Amino acid sequence: MPADVPADTAPDRPDGAPVPRTRTGAARLGRSALALLVLLCGVTLVLGFANKNRCTGPEFDQWGRSQPDFADRKYAEACYSDIQFLWIGRDVDRHVFPYVDGGINSSGELSGGTVEYPVLTGLLIWLGAMFVHTDAGFLLASALLMAPFGLLTAWLLGRLSRWRALLWALSPPLVLYAFHNWELPVVLCATAAVYVVHRGWGRRGVERPLLHRAYAAALLLGLGFAFKLYPAIFVLPLMLYVLTGGRGGAELAAGKTREVAGAVKVALIAMGTAVAVNVPFAVAGFDGWLASFVFQGQRKADITANSIWYWGLRPESDPQNEAVHHVIGIASPLLVIASFAAACVVGWVRHRREGTYPWVAVSAAMLCGFLLLHKVHSPQYTLWLVPMFVLLRVRWGWIAAYAVADLAMGIGIFLWFAEIAENEPAGVYEGFAAQAVMIGVWGRAALLVGLFTAFLNARNTFDGQDDGDSPPDGLRRPVAAAGPRPAPPTDGGAAATRS
Repeated sequence: MPADVPADTAPDRPDGAPVPRTRTGAARLGRSALALLVLLCGVTLVLGFANKNRCTGPEFDQWGRSQPDFADRKYAEACYSDIQFLWIGRDVDRHVFPYVDGGINSSGELSGGTVEYPVLTGLLIWLGAMFVHTDAGFLLASALLMAPFGLLTAWLLGRLSRWRALLWALSPPLVLYAFHNWELPVVLCATAAVYVVHRGWGRRGVERPLLHRAYAAALLLGLGFAFKLYPAIFVLPLMLYVLTGGRGGAELAAGKTREVAGAVKVALIAMGTAVAVNVPFAVAGFDGWLASFVFQGQRKADITANSIWYWGLRPESDPQNEAVHHVIGIASPLLVIASFAAACVVGWVRHRREGTYPWVAVSAAMLCGFLLLHKVHSPQYTLWLVPMFVLLRVRWGWIAAYAVADLAMGIGIFLWFAEIAENEPAGVYEGFAAQAVMIGVWGRAALLVGLFTAFLNARNTFDGQDDGDSPPDGLRRPVAAAGPRPAPPTDGGAAATRS
């Protein structure tokens, strides 16, 4: 038992073994501090918008596309955003409601309002375009729609991890990618899922029954899936957290050693939420709805994918080499699943040793496995990872190194595309831009391998706070100096956590 944990307050696991606890007494941020944190995040978001807005105007053609020379500026000035770019080509500029009349042709081109994203992102795109008539207006409207998601993420992270949330609020990736694509809503869903599990809501907060908190988190993860797919991978670690009794293994109902039904319900709620959101779109326009999934399934690990698959298999990974891309299409998901399994197993070993299943740490490791091994690794995916740097205690060197590699990729890739477009020498031995891309690709890859392990060994930054991640008072039991361990309590204090 750690020296800073008094023996008379350490909770037992159901099997009687003491549960290690982190140092207690770290107070939450007050309202003024949280307001300052959110304000700083707002400043960062303004900088992020200004960064992307450099590509807009000052003139516009008949389709509302920025002029002059948008095709050149978006790369040469490193101000490209998917938001501005997709104003043309997905019927966004025509204000077509997404998916209903859409589809995908044999060449992989989308039409009829269909976009290559899940339905809630498609809806957000439509809302951002509703009252505007230029790509500049679309970028501004989209930024205004998404900024509250980024601000609320900062607030939740501040409530969880105090000033460490500055890693989100002031992060360079937020400047580079906040309005590069539509990531902020899905990041909020994933962060909010962690928050409700470990802080609950309302006056009862974390004293709410584990299952109630887990079911709310499952709903949030299901909503996240309807924005972008990645929150779905956090459902399995959450199920294992519920299965093993939550905090210190002490949140099981009386007489239970495993919460099987609750774990299954977590999966059903997450899947049910995702299905419920998708069904109306599938019914209204099945071909258009399905086309978004088909598009992602058919996407190749090409020069725009930024993944180890394209660069590690050069030159065989040229898009024309169908055989290689067929192998990638099989190997990539299999290896991703294998990384998920490995993370869950290591998490189980930690649970057996420490008493609590480390579902946040396992989720972060699984995210690393996905980013490393998926056939596409877009620059803005870094926003998925930044909250994990806030929530988990990893060495600052990891965070700083990843920030450097990400900057090299986030800027270098567009400068390199500009050189290619201008037919300038663009080999790795011929210019800094190509070298920056290589630093980004292989630097991120090496760091993701290391972070996979670092996250699996990391502890939550929010453990041990005054409203923190220790079992409720009714579940804290004295540890006997000798003899058999006392049976789990059956009084009203413990009953308050059962469901």
